[in-house]
Amino acid sequence: MRNRLVIVLIAAVGLLTSVPLIAHHTGTTLYTDKTVTVKGIVKSWLWSNPHCLLRIDVTGEDSLVVEWIAETQAPNTIYLEGYRAKSFKAGDEVTVTLRQAANGRPYGQLAQAVLADGTKLGGPEGARGRGAAAP
Repeated sequence: MRNRLVIVLIAAVGLLTSVPLIAHHTGTTLYTDKTVTVKGIVKSWLWSNPHCLLRIDVTGEDSLVVEWIAETQAPNTIYLEGYRAKSFKAGDEVTVTLRQAANGRPYGQLAQAVLADGTKLGGPEGARGRGAAAP
Protein backbone atom coordinates (compact mmCIF):
# COMPACT_ATOMS: atom_id res chain seq x y z
CA MET A 1 0.00 0.00 0.00
CA ARG A 2 2.78 2.40 0.90
CA ASN A 3 4.65 1.68 -2.36
CA ARG A 4 1.49 2.40 -4.36
CA LEU A 5 1.06 5.76 -2.59
CA VAL A 6 4.68 6.73 -3.33
CA ILE A 7 4.27 5.82 -7.01
CA VAL A 8 1.04 7.84 -7.30
CA LEU A 9 2.66 10.80 -5.58
CA ILE A 10 5.72 10.72 -7.87
CA ALA A 11 3.49 10.43 -10.96
CA ALA A 12 1.35 13.37 -9.81
CA VAL A 13 4.37 15.60 -9.19
CA GLY A 14 5.84 14.64 -12.57
CA LEU A 15 2.61 15.44 -14.37
CA LEU A 16 2.09 18.75 -12.60
CA THR A 17 5.61 19.95 -13.40
CA SER A 18 5.69 18.80 -17.02
CA VAL A 19 2.41 20.32 -18.24
CA PRO A 20 3.53 23.97 -17.78
CA LEU A 21 6.82 23.21 -19.55
CA ILE A 22 5.06 21.68 -22.54
CA ALA A 23 2.58 24.57 -22.72
CA HIS A 24 5.37 27.15 -22.57
CA HIS A 25 7.39 25.77 -25.48
CA THR A 26 4.85 26.16 -28.27
CA GLY A 27 6.79 28.80 -30.23
CA THR A 28 6.74 26.76 -33.42
CA THR A 29 3.05 27.54 -33.83
CA LEU A 30 3.53 31.26 -33.16
CA TYR A 31 5.96 32.06 -35.97
CA THR A 32 6.12 31.39 -39.67
CA ASP A 33 9.27 30.37 -41.53
CA LYS A 34 8.95 33.66 -43.42
CA THR A 35 11.42 36.31 -42.32
CA VAL A 36 10.92 40.04 -42.43
CA THR A 37 13.58 42.72 -42.05
CA VAL A 38 12.70 46.07 -40.49
CA LYS A 39 14.78 49.12 -39.60
CA GLY A 40 13.86 51.37 -36.73
CA ILE A 41 14.69 53.07 -33.46
CA VAL A 42 15.05 51.08 -30.24
CA LYS A 43 12.39 51.89 -27.62
CA SER A 44 13.58 49.37 -25.05
CA TRP A 45 15.61 46.20 -24.52
CA LEU A 46 14.54 43.82 -21.77
CA TRP A 47 17.36 41.42 -20.84
CA SER A 48 15.48 38.92 -18.69
CA ASN A 49 14.47 35.30 -18.26
CA PRO A 50 12.70 33.46 -19.73
CA HIS A 51 12.86 35.59 -22.91
CA CYS A 52 14.46 38.90 -23.87
CA LEU A 53 12.33 41.49 -25.68
CA LEU A 54 13.39 44.26 -28.05
CA ARG A 55 10.83 46.99 -28.80
CA ILE A 56 11.45 49.04 -31.96
CA ASP A 57 9.62 51.98 -33.54
CA VAL A 58 9.50 51.46 -37.31
CA THR A 59 8.38 54.28 -39.61
CA GLY A 60 6.51 52.95 -42.65
CA GLU A 61 6.35 54.36 -46.17
CA ASP A 62 3.10 56.07 -45.13
CA SER A 63 5.02 57.90 -42.34
CA LEU A 64 3.09 56.03 -39.66
CA VAL A 65 5.16 54.65 -36.77
CA VAL A 66 4.50 51.03 -35.83
CA GLU A 67 5.97 49.39 -32.75
CA TRP A 68 7.56 46.02 -33.50
CA ILE A 69 8.39 43.56 -30.74
CA ALA A 70 11.21 41.08 -31.25
CA GLU A 71 11.37 38.13 -28.86
CA THR A 72 14.51 36.11 -28.21
CA GLN A 73 15.50 33.19 -26.07
CA ALA A 74 16.89 33.50 -22.54
CA PRO A 75 20.04 35.59 -21.96
CA ASN A 76 22.25 32.54 -21.47
CA THR A 77 21.23 31.25 -24.91
CA ILE A 78 21.58 34.45 -26.94
CA TYR A 79 24.80 35.43 -25.16
CA LEU A 80 26.54 32.86 -27.35
CA GLU A 81 25.38 34.81 -30.42
CA GLY A 82 26.84 38.11 -29.25
CA TYR A 83 23.86 39.66 -27.47
CA ARG A 84 24.52 41.41 -24.17
CA ALA A 85 22.48 43.27 -21.57
CA LYS A 86 23.71 46.56 -23.06
CA SER A 87 23.54 45.61 -26.76
CA PHE A 88 20.70 48.08 -27.38
CA LYS A 89 19.92 51.49 -25.89
CA ALA A 90 16.77 53.55 -26.36
CA GLY A 91 17.30 55.81 -29.37
CA ASP A 92 19.73 53.47 -31.18
CA GLU A 93 19.08 52.72 -34.82
CA VAL A 94 18.85 48.99 -35.54
CA THR A 95 17.93 46.67 -38.40
CA VAL A 96 16.40 43.37 -37.35
CA THR A 97 15.42 40.20 -39.15
CA LEU A 98 12.51 38.36 -37.58
CA ARG A 99 10.53 35.19 -38.06
CA GLN A 100 7.19 36.98 -38.20
CA ALA A 101 4.20 36.07 -36.07
CA ALA A 102 1.78 33.74 -37.82
CA ASN A 103 -1.08 36.20 -37.27
CA GLY A 104 0.77 38.92 -39.24
CA ARG A 105 1.09 41.36 -36.35
CA PRO A 106 4.30 43.41 -35.87
CA TYR A 107 5.85 40.78 -33.66
CA GLY A 108 8.38 38.05 -34.24
CA GLN A 109 11.25 35.91 -33.11
CA LEU A 110 14.56 37.74 -33.48
CA ALA A 111 16.88 36.02 -35.95
CA GLN A 112 19.53 38.72 -36.41
CA ALA A 113 20.19 42.32 -35.44
CA VAL A 114 22.50 44.75 -37.20
CA LEU A 115 23.56 47.78 -35.19
CA ALA A 116 24.10 51.24 -36.72
CA ASP A 117 27.89 50.64 -36.78
CA GLY A 118 27.41 47.43 -38.81
CA THR A 119 27.93 44.99 -35.91
CA LYS A 120 25.88 41.83 -36.48
CA LEU A 121 24.35 39.94 -33.58
CA GLY A 122 22.95 36.46 -34.11
CA GLY A 123 22.98 34.47 -37.29
CA PRO A 124 20.88 34.94 -40.40
CA GLU A 125 18.61 32.13 -39.22
CA GLY A 126 18.48 33.06 -35.54
CA ALA A 127 18.92 31.07 -32.37
CA ARG A 128 21.15 28.03 -32.26
CA GLY A 129 19.41 25.03 -33.71
CA ARG A 130 18.31 26.90 -36.83
CA GLY A 131 21.75 27.26 -38.37
CA ALA A 132 23.42 30.08 -36.47
CA ALA A 133 27.16 29.86 -36.20
CA ALA A 134 28.95 30.30 -32.90
CA PRO A 135 30.77 33.64 -32.55
